[in-house]
Amino acid sequence: MNINKNVAVSDSGFIFNPTTGESFSANPIGTEIIEMLKQGKGHDEIKKTILENYETEPDVVDKDVFEFKEMLKQYSLLD
Repeated sequence: MNINKNVAVSDSGFIFNPTTGESFSANPIGTEIIEMLKQGKGHDEIKKTILENYETEPDVVDKDVFEFKEMLKQYSLLD
């Protein structure tokens, strides 16, 4: 899954979908996940990066990344 190529994402986490005119904001970890998705990284790579950079549990990362990607899909931000 990749971020829709029309979607603009700022370094501060501001997300704009020009197709729908909707805008969103993401926290720093959400922004990091979006950047990794833009780079074509899969779930396992994203999980590994988050576990290396943050003090958290693998099960929590699995759940949170899955839910975040589902939310991105719901708002038509993923291809």
